[in-house]
Amino acid sequence: MQQFDFFHRANADYIDQLYQQYLKDPSSLEEVWQAYFAGFDAAGGKGIHEGAPLTMGVHNLVHTYRDLGHFVANLDPLGRPRASQPLLDLSQFNMDEKDLDRQVGRADFQGQTDGTLRDLVQKLRETYCRTIGVEYVNISDKQQRQWLAERMEPTLNRPALTPDESRAILFQLVAAEEFEQWLHRKYNTKRFSLEGAEALIPLLNVIVDEGARIGVQEICMGMPHRGRLNVLAHVLNKPYEVLISEFAGTIVPQDTQGDGDVKYHLGYANDRPTAQKRSIHIGLSPNPSHLELIDPVVEGIVRSKQEYRDDEERTKIIPVLMHGDAAFTGQGIVLETLGLSELKGWRTGGTIHVIVNNQIGFTTTPEEGRFTAYPTDVAKAIQAPIFHVNGDDPEAVAHVAKLAIEFREQFKCDVMIDLWCYRRHGHNEVDEPSFTQPLMYQQIAAHKSVRELYSEQLLRDGKVTQEQLDAMRKVSRERLDKAGENAKEFRPRARTATMNNLWKGMTPRPADWTAKTTVPRETLLAIAQATAKMPEGFTPHPKLARLMAQRLESVRAGEGIDWGCGEMLGMGSLLLEGTPIRFTGQDSQRGTFSHRHAVLNDYQTGKKHVPLNHLAEKQAKLTIMNTMLSELAVLGFEYGFSSADPRNLVVWEAQFGDFVNGAQPIIDQFIAAAESKWRLMNGLVMMLPHGFEGQGPEHSNGYLDRFLSLCAEDNMQVVVPTRPAQIFHVLRRQIRRPFRKPLVLMMPKSLLRYGPSCSKLSEFTDGNLQLVLDDPSKIERDEVHRILFCSGKIFYSLATARDKAALKNVAIVRIEQLYPFPKKEIQATLAKYRQAREICWVQEEPRNRGGWRFMEDRLRDMLPDPAVLTYFGRGESASPATGSYKAHEQEEQEIVSHALDLPATKAVVAEIVASQQPATASAPTSVSE
Repeated sequence: MQQFDFFHRANADYIDQLYQQYLKDPSSLEEVWQAYFAGFDAAGGKGIHEGAPLTMGVHNLVHTYRDLGHFVANLDPLGRPRASQPLLDLSQFNMDEKDLDRQVGRADFQGQTDGTLRDLVQKLRETYCRTIGVEYVNISDKQQRQWLAERMEPTLNRPALTPDESRAILFQLVAAEEFEQWLHRKYNTKRFSLEGAEALIPLLNVIVDEGARIGVQEICMGMPHRGRLNVLAHVLNKPYEVLISEFAGTIVPQDTQGDGDVKYHLGYANDRPTAQKRSIHIGLSPNPSHLELIDPVVEGIVRSKQEYRDDEERTKIIPVLMHGDAAFTGQGIVLETLGLSELKGWRTGGTIHVIVNNQIGFTTTPEEGRFTAYPTDVAKAIQAPIFHVNGDDPEAVAHVAKLAIEFREQFKCDVMIDLWCYRRHGHNEVDEPSFTQPLMYQQIAAHKSVRELYSEQLLRDGKVTQEQLDAMRKVSRERLDKAGENAKEFRPRARTATMNNLWKGMTPRPADWTAKTTVPRETLLAIAQATAKMPEGFTPHPKLARLMAQRLESVRAGEGIDWGCGEMLGMGSLLLEGTPIRFTGQDSQRGTFSHRHAVLNDYQTGKKHVPLNHLAEKQAKLTIMNTMLSELAVLGFEYGFSSADPRNLVVWEAQFGDFVNGAQPIIDQFIAAAESKWRLMNGLVMMLPHGFEGQGPEHSNGYLDRFLSLCAEDNMQVVVPTRPAQIFHVLRRQIRRPFRKPLVLMMPKSLLRYGPSCSKLSEFTDGNLQLVLDDPSKIERDEVHRILFCSGKIFYSLATARDKAALKNVAIVRIEQLYPFPKKEIQATLAKYRQAREICWVQEEPRNRGGWRFMEDRLRDMLPDPAVLTYFGRGESASPATGSYKAHEQEEQEIVSHALDLPATKAVVAEIVASQQPATASAPTSVSE
């Protein structure tokens, strides 16, 4: 019977049905069932329920303990009682206490018993109901379930530790506790202590040591601030001197660049020896206070490292993520990251998740913060095994850590460890927790630490002497005291923690932002020819066949190159030069606005073809993927991927620019600030389709103003291109410079197929990215009295209306790169128009959005005397845009008319005011200053 899968099939009613079927036609059943029922009949059975209720009940008993035993396990270190589980009562299996001494065998229980029901129940309770509770019956993969049962049940879920192994765990607990208490005595300030969860240290060290034993070469970690300093000291071996200097304020900065961050947000990386005498690299990524943001970032880092190390089996580099219980349940990025974990383009081969379950979230109880029994319940969607473990049992903690790393390496799946513990102090060390949890903190005050409890256990077992215990504490204190003195005397120097060797040669403070980005005509023609050529037997959609042919013809003709073609040429030239490209986003393969078509689908078979991966025998690879419907986690992943390897061009595209809203925390706390806080460079490209085209509030604005408000200290680039050649050069520039900065591209929508915006081939072969595009029309500059500065597609509306009105005294200048601000280029442009007395900024967005507030002071500082500065655009608005297409057109007419000083009909103005659109409470205005 051990070969039957009783996880799903062992229930009496189902087996009774099989038996009735057997009686009618034995051959209709599998051979294994035929053999079973034949043996049953030979033993004199007359019916499943009559003859073998105990046999079936025993199998159900084993299954139920595997399924529900965790509900009665002793998991809470504070000893608070848990509800009983009536489904584990013997009566549920047609048994009672009179059956306890009957011989029942062990069903498919993998451990040894004496054959009695009593011993079987006892072994099941020891395996699943002591200080380890396991959830794994819901896993659909039978092999995974069997693997877990075969490793837990023979040992009753207990490790057989030698005295040396027990003492090693004890010393880690001593070091962790002494570290926290020493800092508390010396510096009574915030440190987000690990006290109450010190078992996290041996847990992580087991993962590190066991990982090294089975071939792991690198572990990438992410965690919140709780316990971070202790993990840095006792897992990553960050020197005490450096940590203490951060408290004392004596650490010497590596350089004066940036603003730095608080000590419990910082990252670190180190090669450390293991118990197997092998070195393993461990990196802990820096993390902001938005606790779970680091999750997809670490996953992206791991995926990038796996790719450049050719770790196709995903066994060499693994992610380990730590979470707080409240944050794991409450922050949606957790579920988004779990959703990515099994998708082909984002798999990392499984993550070990450690939930440090303090049973409190700041001041919020679990009952107030979630409706499920465990914080890990949200993870059941990915069918990961879940180990719940009492943090006051460090041997059990070490055991589940070993199981977790072995399971991850065996099956390349996520694993959850729910470490039940408590928080000895408040949210921080100056917080008073008894204000809100008086009863809980009375229990905690009276509760012995895990170090004390484990010391007493080992003393009872004779595994440690009091002298050995005293020596451990003495060694730990002396190390801390000595490090404290050294920190004062030597003033250790901080160092960048997580930049790997691939970043060597990259400069953090570029003096020259330009790059040679031109490409010979022959190369561009070869790219166009290769992408237009279909594989043998491949049938493209007829419209796409014409599109690819048109792209080739435009390159041959040297003009009419549209946005899709310009982007294709830019990416193709980088691929030929050996730069891998990773391009992701919702609908990015086709392009939201059907302009890219980087992946073609056979019109008859559906087979996919990526033309840019068939340019030459030796070329880099384009990986372009449609993503799950997530912005926050996906952008975090792509940011992490880009931060690990500067040799890749990594592009994330929002379906609409507005959708970047969902990823704002990643932008604020990583993309905009990581270099200043943590001295980490990144070259991620964000494409945000942007432009007012009457598509309503949610599809008009990529929040240009938000990005500009985040710009400082040359932290990133914001570009609003208006010609395909500009996108070609800006993508190539991103790779061709010896530094990396995030790039925000406000991409157009209606311009994608707008003829006047197309480029000539000479712009690709002879030019570079133009930060400012002067007026291309043939006007007499000395006759110009008004200069209209603008960005984006409003240029074409202005230029069309001006040319129609045959105006000669207005110049229209495009600012293509808003940040870093092109001051020299704008000054050079102004110098060409010596008679200009009106310098204007024109934008489509409302006055409180777009580029105006960023440009206002900068333009005013450059005004030639006696020029004035004027704004033309929509009035202030709470909503990004009107929902009425008619009102949108009327507003744009007003902007253009005011900017060009053309007569606007009173009817138009009256109609705008009368429409009462929420986004147009005030009509488009002009303000002279």
